[in-house]
Amino acid sequence: MDDSLDNWFIREILAHESALTRYLSRTWYRRDEIHDLRQDIYVRVYEAAAKARPLMPKSFMFTIARHLMTDRLRRARVVSIDAVGDMDALNVLVDEVSPERRLSARQELKHLTDAFDRLPDRCREVLWLRRVEELPQKEVALRMGIGEKTVEKQVAKGMRLIADYFYGPGRVHHAHRRSEAGHGSEDGHDQQQAD
Repeated sequence: MDDSLDNWFIREILAHESALTRYLSRTWYRRDEIHDLRQDIYVRVYEAAAKARPLMPKSFMFTIARHLMTDRLRRARVVSIDAVGDMDALNVLVDEVSPERRLSARQELKHLTDAFDRLPDRCREVLWLRRVEELPQKEVALRMGIGEKTVEKQVAKGMRLIADYFYGPGRVHHAHRRSEAGHGSEDGHDQQQAD
């Protein structure tokens, strides 16, 4: 182990831990992920510094933090409404959209956030890990101390509850069948298939 690298890391990076934590608390929308995010930042800084020490370590650390958060947002399929408000803090370039589309998108995100927040705790956590962080089913099961079948059931339950929130209970299959058929009729045949 390189003691000089460790000493440099303690002196130049860990010395700014409280500033980094405050920054992450202000800019990252999932408070429960801040500890893990900070550790990922430290790993990236340490690995980069093992190859070449940055001239301005504190700025380098915050640049890594912004890039890591941006990467996580890009990978996410569902973004909390809180994160949208913090995009400017991340220095992320966003395509210009009309005010109407922006309002519509914010309303849809708010609606989705409300649906997600209504899920039971375990169901919400499983769904987040599987669909947003895209962790394998086995890893989610190990992390949460539950069986893989339970993970599978919780994902299905979460998706059903979110769909019920959007379309109303029992209307998901019906709406899906109508969109597949390419028409808006609600005849008895469609309803029978939905059941």
